[in-house]
Formats: sequence, structure tokens, C-alpha cells
Amino acid sequence: MAPPPEIAIPSTSISDEGSGKPYTLYNITLRLPLRSFVVQKRYSDFGKLHETLLQQVGSAPPQPLPQKHWLKSTVTSPDLARERQVGLERYLKTIAESPDRRWRDTPAWRAFLNLPNSSTTNSAVSAGGRASNVASGAADPATWLDLHKELKQHLHDARIALSKRDGAADSGNMTAVAEAAASARKSIVRGGTLVVILTEGLKKLQESGRIGDGELRRRRDLVSTAKMEREGLDKLANSMPSSVLGGSSARGDGLSMSPEKAKLLNSARPGGRRLGGGAPASETDKTRELDNQGVLLLQKQEMEAQDLQLDQLTAIIRRQKEMGLQINEEVERQTQMLDVLDEDEARVRGKLGVANNRIRKM
Repeated sequence: MAPPPEIAIPSTSISDEGSGKPYTLYNITLRLPLRSFVVQKRYSDFGKLHETLLQQVGSAPPQPLPQKHWLKSTVTSPDLARERQVGLERYLKTIAESPDRRWRDTPAWRAFLNLPNSSTTNSAVSAGGRASNVASGAADPATWLDLHKELKQHLHDARIALSKRDGAADSGNMTAVAEAAASARKSIVRGGTLVVILTEGLKKLQESGRIGDGELRRRRDLVSTAKMEREGLDKLANSMPSSVLGGSSARGDGLSMSPEKAKLLNSARPGGRRLGGGAPASETDKTRELDNQGVLLLQKQEMEAQDLQLDQLTAIIRRQKEMGLQINEEVERQTQMLDVLDEDEARVRGKLGVANNRIRKM
């Protein structure tokens, strides 16, 4: 039986879409064993859920629903919104963690949280609902930061899995290599999905004007950095560890050579390999244990890393250029203002001279 999802309501947002009166949306974060997503609900949605659970189960849930306040509104009262946010989170957590499964086994509970059903069709529909809810949740500034934190965690998990893969390859444990590679690929795919969602969320945040231009640029830089890191991890995941490539001949997979042939080839180049078509390059610690295919892959990885660094440097230079152009425009405006000030000062000095001459004549 699958474990219950981890439920939290870390933030709220104000929305007035489809209504002339603004209302509060509660951003519900759910963490499942294979993925995480966000569901946005109003307080009235919680009320309908509570009534439906009462009808389907026949008894009230173990935690009461926070009472509705008729004199205050959560839109204008942050304290009331925070109090209701804590109460609704406790309401959901109590149902999810209660030993009595009657309430969370109902269709109303699963539909409210967009949890997958047992049938394939309902699972596909639920998956589409989760994706749309994550995308809509990214339009909230606080939820966007939560999703970016989750993206960083996926990239960190992929990096650890790739390190385990390389370590298992060095020890010759091919089963561990396959498991670590699959885990890294899973984290990289999740990270790519979050990069797309965060990018769309930034577009919505820019259209709504809920964050300033400086914060918008900072978040774009965060997404750009995460995207480059994810692409680098993806390329590393697609390349085989050097020890696996180097040990292919020892496994007898059709590429192995007889000892006599290997001895002949080794004796034909007493000075070692010539790396590059020009002047011979000496072996290094990285290339000494690699075969020719491993050296080629290492060269590609180094070139890709250099390309990534070049892209980052290009972005920095472009940003510096924009700053320089803005500074130049500001200097030109200040120069024009100084020229106008000089003209005014000369005109005033001339008027003072005429006045002084008149005073001396008088």
C-alpha cells in the first residue's frame, strides 16, 4: 500500500479571476514517492469537501474545519489568512495521517487533491490536472520559490546518483551502475519539467506585475543557471563512465583483443599515444587509463564544459554591456543638464553685470 502524501500549505495568494471580488487561494503542496505538485483551493472548496466527506463516510473527519468569519476577510486581514492557513493545513494533515482511512479512501478526497486513481484513464486525467495545478502554482511568488527549491534538490540528487554510478563502475558492479544511472535519469527528467514550469511561471508573474523587475531578473538568472546545470548533468548521464569503456575489452564483448595482438600494438608505439594531429601531447592522469574512445568522450565533455562556461561568460558580458549603455545614457543626460546649468549661470552673470553698472551710475 502506498504511503500517504506529505501535505503542507506553505503560502497563500490573492486571485480575482472569473469574479469581481478578490478571494484567497491556499497553495497545497503534496509530495508523493515519485513526484510533487501544487493544488490551489479556496476556503469554499474546503467547505464542499467537508460536507461531501460527511455524507460519504457518515461521520465528521477527525479534525474540524476552521470556522468562517463573517466580519473579516482574509483578503484584507493577513492575520486571519495566516490563522486559517494553519487550520486548513492541520485539517488536511490529520485526515492524511489518521489511522482511520475512511475519509482519505473516498473519491472526494482523491479528487480534491488530484491524486491518481487505480484506473489508467483516471490516472491520465489526474496527471494532467496535477501538471496544470503545478503550472498555475508557479504563478505565485512564494510557490515559485518552493518549486525552485525542489528543482535544486532534483539536480543535487542527480549529481549524487552520477557519482554513485562512477564509483560502481570503478568497482565493476554493473548492477549498481544501471540502478544509479536510472535514478540520475529520473531526477534529470523531473528537473527538466520543473525548468519549463518555472519559466512559464515567470511569464505569468511578469504579466501580473506581482514582483519587481530586479527580482524578475534574479529569478530568470536562477532558472538559466539551473537549466545549464541540468543540461550538463544530462550529457554526463548519456556518457558511459570511463572505467566501463576502458574495461570493455576485459569483458569479452566482441571488442577484446588477443594478448599477442595487444602486445604487438603496444610495442608499435613505445613512446605512448600521440594526442592531437599536431605536436604530440603527453599523457595525463585523466587520459592514461582511457582507451581511444574514452579519450574522445573526455574531449567532448571538456568541450561541452567549455561551451557552458563560454555561454555564462557571454551572458555576463551582455549584462555588463547593457549596464554600460545605461551608464552612458545617464552620463549624457547629466552632461546636457550641466550644459543647461552653464547657460543659466552665464545669463544670470550677465544680468548681474548690467545691474552692477546701473548701481555704479546711480
